[in-house]
Amino acid sequence: MNLTEKISLANLPTPVQEVIFEGRKFLIKRDDLTGLELSGNKVRKLEYLLYQAKKEKADYIFTCGGAQSNHARATAIAALRLGIKTKLFLWGEDSRLSDGNLFLDKLTRTEIIYLNKKNYDFVNSIMQEESEILAAKGKHVFVIPEGGSTTSGIRGYISFVDELTKQIDLGIIEGILVAAGTGGTAAGILAGLAHHNLKIKVYAVNVLYPEDVIKRKILQLAEGVNLEYKLNLKINPENLHILDGYSKEGYKNINKDKLELIQKFFRETGILLDPAYTGKAFCGFYDNFIRKNKKIKVLFLHTGGLFGVFGKRREYLSD
Repeated sequence: MNLTEKISLANLPTPVQEVIFEGRKFLIKRDDLTGLELSGNKVRKLEYLLYQAKKEKADYIFTCGGAQSNHARATAIAALRLGIKTKLFLWGEDSRLSDGNLFLDKLTRTEIIYLNKKNYDFVNSIMQEESEILAAKGKHVFVIPEGGSTTSGIRGYISFVDELTKQIDLGIIEGILVAAGTGGTAAGILAGLAHHNLKIKVYAVNVLYPEDVIKRKILQLAEGVNLEYKLNLKINPENLHILDGYSKEGYKNINKDKLELIQKFFRETGILLDPAYTGKAFCGFYDNFIRKNKKIKVLFLHTGGLFGVFGKRREYLSD
């Protein structure tokens, strides 16, 4: 499989650190440190997706997400570096004094279309219609779906596993835990582990879609990359475990108990977790592994999301 057909956007390799929290040691892979403006896990996917966009000589890049989408922000900033125009289709409302990711989106001067929840359910059709209008004017639009979760994009997390094998002895861990929004990161890791014949479990904490939906999305993406690139991998569905119930308050919200754990983790380790993804994933990690085990053999993947914290300043500062 060709993992070199990409552009360089991320600061790699990201470090693996040993962390002590509540007296328990565990490993954390710091994909929040892929960069500053281009921080987080989305950048690994964009290295492959934007290589393809550049190869196709795209005039525009369309993508979508919530108003605090890390992926939309990273896409808009990365496209600036390549000189390609972007158009974002965001679920949310405009605000004159925007925080977090939306502040950076607006700073890029990219065009933003705001959609309510009902219309956002049809965002792929809306992006397709808009791209056809530009195509009629002779412009080529490269459309990236929500989260950059495509068979091309998830190669970023197959290469992630390659990177991890050079950093630690994977024999010391039994699993990798990650937040799952659209499922691309978990799918890439699942395929990457199969590529190396590693029987390590992937624990995905679903923050956006119901358990059955996200499981299907992850497995379909992993099998999709397997078929498209003729990898002959044996993707074992039993190696994927969805840790459900950590986003009952909804993707855009976070409850007080979770915030208290995030605050405590930050004050003990100096590592900040975001409200939509890593904070909820860490709650799953805490309940299932930190509380129950003296020796933790599951690696926690910090996928970033720092800018999303600033949209919840009031909640984070409450005690």
